[in-house]
Amino acid sequence: MEMAIEVENLHFAWRTGMDPVLKIERLQVPRGDRVFIEGPSGSGKSTLLSLVAGVVVPQEGWIRVNGKQLNAMPGAARDRFRADQIGYIYQMFNLIPYLSIVENVTLPCRFSKIRRERAAGRNGDLIAEGTRLLKKLGLEARSFGNRSVTDLSVGQQQRVAAARALIGTPAIIIADEPTSALDAQHREAFIRLLFKECDREETTLVFVSHDTSLAGMFERQVRLADINVI
Repeated sequence: MEMAIEVENLHFAWRTGMDPVLKIERLQVPRGDRVFIEGPSGSGKSTLLSLVAGVVVPQEGWIRVNGKQLNAMPGAARDRFRADQIGYIYQMFNLIPYLSIVENVTLPCRFSKIRRERAAGRNGDLIAEGTRLLKKLGLEARSFGNRSVTDLSVGQQQRVAAARALIGTPAIIIADEPTSALDAQHREAFIRLLFKECDREETTLVFVSHDTSLAGMFERQVRLADINVI
């Protein structure tokens, strides 16, 4: 079984001399899996995601993502790898207010030739693929014209953020508390839409939340407290 994510003997602290935030002996996520990682606020969930995405590196141990050992790569190489291989849905969405809705969706393709070519190859051009993803996620781009993303509701902004993460078929989607601003009905509907898009390309999904009511929707559940030995 091929692994999308492998973590071994990881120790991470934000600064030298500080106590570690995370000490994880082992974590494996097979390719194509949907994994739910649960933990309360402040438990290190977002830090773990930053490590998996190569934004930061551990002081000890190693992280391998799709066969590449991230902490053995220089920073610029990690940035390129992240742009090509990882779609990230941020808790606060991090949409760009001066870009249109579709421009926000296609933004990752400016930084990754691989994702740009995949997206353009699917529907002929980036705009068509961005529009398709928005429609699949329940948001008709044509209905909003060139309105700013700041004019959208929270649920609509969430769908734009998800489409941005999915465009260009990254191998891994990381979702950091993406449903925290939605009610229960909309949370479940959004997750099912996300599953459908991930299943189409056998994309690995790592979904992090403190909301344990969502865990049953996932093939695998991991409590951060069970793997973080601090």
